[in-house]
Amino acid sequence: MPATENRQTHIVVIGSINMDLVARVDRLPRAGETVHGLDLLQVPGGKGANQAVAAARLGARSTMIGRVGDDGFGQELKKSLRSAGVGIDHVSVTERCSSGVALIGVDQSGQNTITIVAGANGRMTPADVSRVDSVIASADAIMLQLEIPIPAVEWALAAARRHGVLSVLDTAPAPQAELPPTLFEADIISPNQTEAEQLTGIEVRNPDDAIRAAQVLRRRGARYVIIKLGEQGALSVDQDSRATHVAAASVQVVDTTAAGDAFTAAVALGFAEGLSPVESVRFGCAAGTLAATGLGAQQSLPTRAEVEQFRAAHM
Repeated sequence: MPATENRQTHIVVIGSINMDLVARVDRLPRAGETVHGLDLLQVPGGKGANQAVAAARLGARSTMIGRVGDDGFGQELKKSLRSAGVGIDHVSVTERCSSGVALIGVDQSGQNTITIVAGANGRMTPADVSRVDSVIASADAIMLQLEIPIPAVEWALAAARRHGVLSVLDTAPAPQAELPPTLFEADIISPNQTEAEQLTGIEVRNPDDAIRAAQVLRRRGARYVIIKLGEQGALSVDQDSRATHVAAASVQVVDTTAAGDAFTAAVALGFAEGLSPVESVRFGCAAGTLAATGLGAQQSLPTRAEVEQFRAAHM
């Protein structure tokens, strides 16, 4: 249920924690091609951790549930989450296992390609989620992605339904195999254009295409479907099948890494705070757009004040 004015909204994120190795290049290489990089950055990332940090910066009480390895990256990742204001009591260290790593190429236009090595993220199990059942029950919303094993995601969604907690599923990365039907019972499903196409078979190039894809996902069980459309904004279809397109503001894009995570975190927070679905999507578009103007994942995530200022000026 929505948080009251006197209580900080509690967002619980169950998902991946990665170290991102980011190479900036003039252009992304074609298959079999080698290109020279401009520089290399090592920055904390992972869709789960990104969304947890985004929620904290937007003003939520944010709790992360996940795994890191017993390597140097794992220590850095936990430290980074803590310094961002994210609760890490339920981030486990997996012995004799590397932390998750993402190899990211970013071109001059801000577009990217990402290769993920799951590491400890791949060791997440339903038992891990079961141990934090009371934490899920205390949340105003939980956020999930697909960078951890699907059985753990299914268990978390079932726990959220049992406790009446809002569930938000970011279907990234969408697997080649068909998703279990239980995943479509999330309250909110939020793919991007590519993921919506993978899930529905409908090519999503514009808001009209997105409406058709969203209606397919609605029929599979989701209460709300919100499709991220990049520079075209976002398209939402609500539980009454009403479609709304929210346009994005025009900005100079630097790096789209984590822009979708900022969007999804803002949408989840908006719903949890009792904003209307359309206002929640507008909030998400502003957060995601701002994140795309900075380089790197978590370091580009905006604060609540920055998002509100941006909305006042551009939206």
